[in-house]
Amino acid sequence: MRFGLHIPDFTWAGGPPVLGKRLADIAKTAERAGFDRVSVMDHVWQIGHIGAPEQEMLESYTTLGYLAGCTEQVKLLAVVSAVVYREPGLLAKAVSTLDVVSGGRAMLGIGAAWNEDEARGLGLPFPPISERFERLEEALQICLQMWSEDDGPYEGKHYHLARTLSSPQPLTQPHPPILIGGSGERKTLRLVARYADACNLFDSPELPHKLDVLREHCEREGRDYGTIEKTVQTRFDLGPNGERVDETIDHLRALAELGIDLAHGTVIDVGSMRPLELMAERVLPALASA
Repeated sequence: MRFGLHIPDFTWAGGPPVLGKRLADIAKTAERAGFDRVSVMDHVWQIGHIGAPEQEMLESYTTLGYLAGCTEQVKLLAVVSAVVYREPGLLAKAVSTLDVVSGGRAMLGIGAAWNEDEARGLGLPFPPISERFERLEEALQICLQMWSEDDGPYEGKHYHLARTLSSPQPLTQPHPPILIGGSGERKTLRLVARYADACNLFDSPELPHKLDVLREHCEREGRDYGTIEKTVQTRFDLGPNGERVDETIDHLRALAELGIDLAHGTVIDVGSMRPLELMAERVLPALASA
């Protein structure tokens, strides 16, 4: 099993004056610890189960570009880009740029978006959910076309591009890996089977069922289920003094037995650095062969 570090909270001691340095230190420490990737949220306000909307939140692709300059090995992505917050041509260009400046370490994490309050607050588009899913599928098609030799037009229901030119092309070939976030059985997992290199599911009792649904979609789409990376969004809560390390290891082993390739999540109290050190010392080695 491999691991990803998700950084959803930027409210740390010292406030904004030290935020950039602290973020760089966290990413570098995660890289040294052996994490495969580092992600941030694509939100413009903090989300409810983490804190108040007024708490610090960084724009995702600016942050990922900064992290590209602070790291050398970890993959970088948003978990996940809200499809309606950027026109797909611009999103493809942003990910291409990230891939080039990072030396081929970008991934496209994408989903249908859900936070209406922040969208309305900042005047971002937020159509009904059925339209957001239509736009999600068209955005996936546009990104794949822009990352190919075909720079011709794209005509969809919602998006119309006269020329899908993207230069420079990403370094990662055939294209940056595409991860679709969410576990909706009718639409999201169907799109995973049709377009994605990876899925991002919630760590919940429903996980085995969601994997079965994805397998069924793969059969209908003629897709090899084994070619899709299965990632799960979780929390690494090791306890203030590491008292939950063994419990965490047991849970991660159970996820690996289900076929999860990568555990991707928030490390509780990551700003103190000690939990990342515990992950490196005890958790990652215990799952190295899982």
